[in-house]
Amino acid sequence: GWLYVAVVLDLYSRRIVGWSMHASMTSQMVADALMMAVWRRGKPMEVLHHSDQGSQYTSEHFQKLLDEQGITCSMSRAGEVWDNSAMESFFSSLKTERTARRVYRSREQARSDVFDYIECFYNPRRLHSTLGYVSPVQFEEVRKA
Repeated sequence: GWLYVAVVLDLYSRRIVGWSMHASMTSQMVADALMMAVWRRGKPMEVLHHSDQGSQYTSEHFQKLLDEQGITCSMSRAGEVWDNSAMESFFSSLKTERTARRVYRSREQARSDVFDYIECFYNPRRLHSTLGYVSPVQFEEVRKA
């Protein structure tokens, strides 16, 4: 079956700060990804959450959560793929660098591999041209100093 992945990407550092996986695309799945990001980064101040117009993002459940967290909602116009280019780039990298070459025997095996890609490769080691060819973790560490 399918395994859907929702991520929250910090556009400044290209770091995946929240993610969630589920067998179906639901508002709860994207809410879980958002809450992981809030848990990791703390209660946001003047944060903009940008997404496409998928039903999970336009749902009353998710919109209420954004409001409760003080996060401003921004959505792409219908059919405008360039608005989400950073996210499209991440998912393209996930597919080409990891999942396209693998056959998973279970969703749990796929979940484990996606977790490994995000937390053990993409955030700490994958180099990004937009960051001066350092990883998201390295980029943030340099900016903290």
